[in-house]
Amino acid sequence: MPSSRNATGKETSRHGWARWIQLASSAILRIERVALMMLMGSITLLILLNVATRYTGVPIYWVDEAAVYLVVWLSFIGASAMTRLRLDFAVTLLTDSLGERAARRVKAVATACVFAFGCAMVAMCWLWLDPVGIASHGFDAKAYAAESFNFLYTEHTQTLNWPTWVVQLVIPLFSLSFTVHALANLIEDMGFAPRAAIAGFDLGNAEETVN
Repeated sequence: MPSSRNATGKETSRHGWARWIQLASSAILRIERVALMMLMGSITLLILLNVATRYTGVPIYWVDEAAVYLVVWLSFIGASAMTRLRLDFAVTLLTDSLGERAARRVKAVATACVFAFGCAMVAMCWLWLDPVGIASHGFDAKAYAAESFNFLYTEHTQTLNWPTWVVQLVIPLFSLSFTVHALANLIEDMGFAPRAAIAGFDLGNAEETVN
């Protein structure tokens, strides 16, 4: 019996890194849950404000643009959360015809492709935002744009007059969270760690329902 406990402890220690990734994914998912609730509440308030001001004949011109940007943020954050919740759609024509072990392997390959896509997005966002380049110009957006022809840091939104990079920051944030979630799913699909229980989302067996 002691040797069994030792073996279990060794196995847990060997894959301890997998547990840390699952914990990181869970922490991100909790933040995303709060963000989703706040965004949905803000969109509702903006729509009601827009209706009320238009009805009274004094519309607020920036409300439409703010609502659009909130919907964009809601979509990206929701897509990231759906990845961890395994709510992404899948065509199971191939896996349904395979055995259980082969189906698990195919699913792991598909999850690996999702993770690879997330890594590619992170790399593209790094090139797009070019933090090293903007820092080398002393965070002078105009000087950086003149040399690199990257006008991300010089543009502003039309009515809110916010810096464009602030609004588009959701893309690199999505890339990072999406990649962490995909890695957590891959770890579970490859058997390095058991499926983690996800709290706060009462979805039942969402994976089977969607797929």
